[in-house]
Amino acid sequence: MDTTTPLAPQRLRQVKASYTTRYVSAAVEASADGYHLLSGPDVVPAAGDVVVARVTEIGKHTRLESPVSRRQLLFPGDEILLAYGPRYAPDQFLAEVPSDLGPCDLVAAGGLAGTVIEQHASIDCPTRIEPLGLLADSRGVVTLADHAPYSPDAPRATVAKEPLVVGVLGTSMNSGKSTVLASLVNGLTRSGLVVSAGKATGTGAGNDANVFRDAGALRVLDFTDFGHASTYRLDLDEVKATWTALVDQLALDGPDVVVVEVADGLYQGETAQLLADPAYAGRVDAVVFAAQDALGAAAGVRRLRELDLPVVAASGVVTASPLAAGEAHAALAGTGVPVVDTYDLCLPGVGLELIGHAGLEVGAA
Repeated sequence: MDTTTPLAPQRLRQVKASYTTRYVSAAVEASADGYHLLSGPDVVPAAGDVVVARVTEIGKHTRLESPVSRRQLLFPGDEILLAYGPRYAPDQFLAEVPSDLGPCDLVAAGGLAGTVIEQHASIDCPTRIEPLGLLADSRGVVTLADHAPYSPDAPRATVAKEPLVVGVLGTSMNSGKSTVLASLVNGLTRSGLVVSAGKATGTGAGNDANVFRDAGALRVLDFTDFGHASTYRLDLDEVKATWTALVDQLALDGPDVVVVEVADGLYQGETAQLLADPAYAGRVDAVVFAAQDALGAAAGVRRLRELDLPVVAASGVVTASPLAAGEAHAALAGTGVPVVDTYDLCLPGVGLELIGHAGLEVGAA
């Protein structure tokens, strides 16, 4: 039997909100009246459901990213506002949405609640939490999609001009994708172009979005703006709709270029399906690939070409080592795909030359 517990406005406002729940938190700040907690053995959480939980044991995540990306120190006993969701992070956790409101884990600092199934051998056990109940109002359980500013299913708006779309992909988590994207945005902006940026898949966190803004992007969006705390376990239609809607929204301001990252490696489930779909290949004009080593760079470029994706450069962590970069140069010799140091992408003209091969003229700005 479900249990409904009134949630006093003062108590709700004192709950530490997370980045993934920032739009829900904004609604609470506007009016904290009329909320309650829904709990009981028959309550089954779903991805995107918002939950109030109590921290019971500090583990891997000692801080919770706030709605404005401040790292809030966590203490045992803190009440925190999270969203349920699965996580796929080879360097951290594999986690699933639990089947009940029993004790579970904080699986991402951006504000994701789940149950850890596997973890990397080098990291601490997850921070443990006790869900107190799903956040609910007069309409029912509060979800991220309820408060997201954009919908993946919104009809496409007409734009005055179609921007060039650049994809940033990589071998894996932490291969340097976000830094490559930010450097590319910075270099293209310094070349006189107007650039917007986004992240289409992954686990919700604010750091990458802030880095993209710092790099000079006119506008930045990610999948959390479309109601997803995580894109792991979404079916292909949902991933494709989110990616398409994100590109469409970024195009509305009339930028010359839209640069969009797809998380994780080429063989991660959702990424692999998206890249193999004609909807992706038909919309992307150029791809920059981030790799951790020479073997990854060579294999990644080969796989992208098998998918008929227009890869124009390899970059990423591999370029931090002159020896590894030299190996990558040798491995890609004869392919026409240069190895470009990540921070060289910040130089005016470098990125412009790369994407110029994909159809953008130097004078387009």
